Amino acid sequence: MQFETKLYLALAMAGYSDAFFRMSCPGRVVRDRVDPIVNPGKVAGHVHTVSGGSGFSASMTYQDARASNATEKLHAFPEGFRMLAGDSNKRSGGSDLATQGISYACLGANQPETNNIPNYSCPGGLRAQVFFPACWDGKNLDSPDHKSHVAYPTQYNNGYCPDAFPVHMISIFYEILYNTNIFADQWNGTQHPFVFANGDATGYGLHGDFLNGWDVDVLQNAIDTCNDASGSVDKCAAVTQYSVQECQQCQIPTTVKEPTGGSLTQLPGCNPITHGPDPAVPGTCNDTTGFGAGETNFIDLTHKGWAYAGCGTDNISDRAFRGSSQGSDNMTVPTCIDFCSDSGYTYAGLEYGRECWCANQLDSRYAPKDGIMGSCNYACAGDEKQVCGGWAAMSVYRDCKGDAKCENWGLGTGGKADSKTMKARVKARSHARQLSD
Repeated sequence: MQFETKLYLALAMAGYSDAFFRMSCPGRVVRDRVDPIVNPGKVAGHVHTVSGGSGFSASMTYQDARASNATEKLHAFPEGFRMLAGDSNKRSGGSDLATQGISYACLGANQPETNNIPNYSCPGGLRAQVFFPACWDGKNLDSPDHKSHVAYPTQYNNGYCPDAFPVHMISIFYEILYNTNIFADQWNGTQHPFVFANGDATGYGLHGDFLNGWDVDVLQNAIDTCNDASGSVDKCAAVTQYSVQECQQCQIPTTVKEPTGGSLTQLPGCNPITHGPDPAVPGTCNDTTGFGAGETNFIDLTHKGWAYAGCGTDNISDRAFRGSSQGSDNMTVPTCIDFCSDSGYTYAGLEYGRECWCANQLDSRYAPKDGIMGSCNYACAGDEKQVCGGWAAMSVYRDCKGDAKCENWGLGTGGKADSKTMKARVKARSHARQLSD
């Protein structure tokens, strides 16, 4: 399902009650059955969609996240801080503040927001919303349930902090817009057809995990200086903005060896579909899934003397490859390589699913970046099991017949297209983290 994420950091305090800055999160780092907060170092119970930096992993730390490529003072999240909002097993409503932290807006339906997925169509899409606790006990960076060290303000999304949680932090508000209207023909008239990865068909079990990766000083500066009521991050000089293309390029491979997209016979993990009202009980099944290489976005053609060099970028007004080119509704990776090879070129690039571009050198501006998988995710027009680039993203293959060892690109090799190593510039705009080279 298509979806879009926005992150709001709200300055919910006296004197700044209307101030916030808003960042769009157009890219996803990975969709994987991994949760470094609830299941550190292990295969998680259900699939998560991750926004943030490329340092994400099953056992990530604050250092990993940093290395990714009024009358009451608001504080930045401390180094190593983590927390949860929502309850994965929840299947019914309530009047507590934690329940209010999960909500839905059915766009175009002219209906009030709800705490569950509404049973009526949303012409403009369904916006899922997660508001995180903003009050900290000032002592524990985490707790066994990942919640006890934090609390909501007195008015859930505003107000003062309880005495036991005296440190008022900046508020996190996530919006995830799902394009549910493309499934309008699957409604039975009274019950929506949607279910989350944890088996939740109610929406009450929506939840969010937060592991701090902000530079503490940078975030504190943003809190102290970004107080414009418009919420425009362009008016927040304390944080750096990156392009949509850069965000979408910041992706990493899955680490759990299982399919998580497309049509599935069952949800990954032991997650039977439940409708409540009783809390969901963790399912029992013979789940032997472990860590391992997931599906790749390239095919191995080293036996033909061509190696995958990574997923680069392109610009329609300043092409990365300027040699011969062709487009075909029968395009495959071998077809493109044969075309470029026969035309005397040593590089072949595929994009938009059907285009093939050739060159004899790879411009470093468009070269694959070290540690970044890129956004090459379009199926080839001639073979849906192969990947032929993406939107302004190019699957790059190179002639490696003259190399001592012909090897495909992997994370850490940077798609060493030329004789020198490309330096990574990991820019994780999803959280506007200040990452350095």
